[in-house]
Amino acid sequence: MGAKDGKESNITESQVIRELADLLNETGLSEIEIEKSGLRVRVVRQITMTAAAPIAVEAARAAATAPAPVDASGADAARHPGALKSPMVGTAYRSPEPGAAAFVEVGSRINQGDTVLIIEAMKTMNSIPAQKSGTVAAILFENGQPVEFGEPLVIIE
Repeated sequence: MGAKDGKESNITESQVIRELADLLNETGLSEIEIEKSGLRVRVVRQITMTAAAPIAVEAARAAATAPAPVDASGADAARHPGALKSPMVGTAYRSPEPGAAAFVEVGSRINQGDTVLIIEAMKTMNSIPAQKSGTVAAILFENGQPVEFGEPLVIIE
């Protein structure tokens, strides 16, 4: 940072950004921010949830014509084609802040990309979007509950 042309500080800042981006990928976080010696850097990435395979979607459509109750047991919920699974380890919350209305309730109609819940991981709040449009059939976690990677949290039909 002592160079006259400023290139040294740009290299250092670029290195910091690259290291933070690598850290995001390694940890599964969606956002990280640091401040050191007057330099403040924030790196954010979008979490992309993939949609269910076309065969599973067709099976879900066929099942929708003859509605059956959603089995919220762990193994069956994890295999459900509309299961929204936790993309990280953390604490799951149904609302943006204490006392606020929940993002969704059972029976809520949602669109792909709508925030369904948030997961706090390493003091960072990560919005978790719906992977598809549909109706919330089941909410499988309690507000403030610790969740594991891959754990089914919400069933969307």
